[in-house]
Amino acid sequence: MIKKTPRKNIRSKKHWRMRRKVNGTPVRPRLAVFRSAKHIYAQLIDDTVGHTIAAASTLEFKAEGTKTDAAKQVGELIAKKALEKGISQVVFDRGGNLYHGRIKALADGAREAGLDF
Repeated sequence: MIKKTPRKNIRSKKHWRMRRKVNGTPVRPRLAVFRSAKHIYAQLIDDTVGHTIAAASTLEFKAEGTKTDAAKQVGELIAKKALEKGISQVVFDRGGNLYHGRIKALADGAREAGLDF
């Protein structure tokens, strides 16, 4: 019988492998994305002090349409909050997820709203 590693474990390993390279600073914070089955969350994190600068999720508003549309709205919302705080450049941390679907939609929404990464 073939032993298969659970998808959650694979994602976790990818995330820690990527976190060794991706680091947020006060000038260029890390845009961390977490995707659950129903919702998507985004945070701007300054890793030098370990503080969250801004956060947005689908829990903050009534999302209309598909989960992908909601992810795009979260990207626009986090970009708006970042620009209000004077942040225009970020480092994207996809959280070990593939750059596809909701993760890609969030990134595209943030880029369209004015974030540079």
